[in-house]
Amino acid sequence: MNEEKMNKARALYYAMFSRCFVFTTDTKRYFELIEFIDILKENPLDKSSAQAFENIRAVVKSDSNITFMKEFDAIFHSPETQTLRTTASYYDEDIESGKKRVEMQNFLAKTKIRRDEKSYSDYEDHIGFIFSVMSELCELIANGEEQYKNTAHCIFEQILNDFVDKFSKELYEHESADIFKNVVVLLKSFIEFERLYLEVQTPIQETSSVVSKPKGEELSEAEIARRERNRLLRQKGPKEAQDACSIDIAYDVEDDI
Repeated sequence: MNEEKMNKARALYYAMFSRCFVFTTDTKRYFELIEFIDILKENPLDKSSAQAFENIRAVVKSDSNITFMKEFDAIFHSPETQTLRTTASYYDEDIESGKKRVEMQNFLAKTKIRRDEKSYSDYEDHIGFIFSVMSELCELIANGEEQYKNTAHCIFEQILNDFVDKFSKELYEHESADIFKNVVVLLKSFIEFERLYLEVQTPIQETSSVVSKPKGEELSEAEIARRERNRLLRQKGPKEAQDACSIDIAYDVEDDI
């Protein structure tokens, strides 16, 4: 597969996921989702994806979005079930509008892609919006707009890659997930493909550890904190340059998302 076709396929995957995670009353987007599923399931990334496509298609109907929307509402909107967070900022700082939203706005500022506030109320670092932006950028790259390669790479590496595994785990384990369990299978396979294609590493998941006290020694809170910081630094390894995603030129794109 040549690079143009590769980016067309990537754009299609991102478009499919954007229609899974962006709430809308426009039934056109649901029928686009069905169309994308039917196209992509003909050439799945792996065996688990092939089965996931079949499982989804067995439940979602070509003539009605009722089943899909009931599950969507139960997962993302119902006050009676576990709240599933959908922004990069929440998984980074436990707040809904934080540094990751600002980072995403800064990346968008290098393009003419903007959030249409009249019809879309979620933040720029909402996972559905990120998928929409990535779909748009991959389509532009496929059409010869190679100046967007760096922007797309940086959004994946610095925004999506950092939280998509945590989000996927919580979604898969959600009490109301059925269709979306299979969506997670597709998403995990695609994200692994993207990491290989873009040469981006899987982020290290930091876990809390219990610091044991040596016999006969009382550790102060400051000493415990110092040892924990050193442990995390050893895990992360050498700090890589952070200016690779600095873009100084803005280019024209298409309409608002």
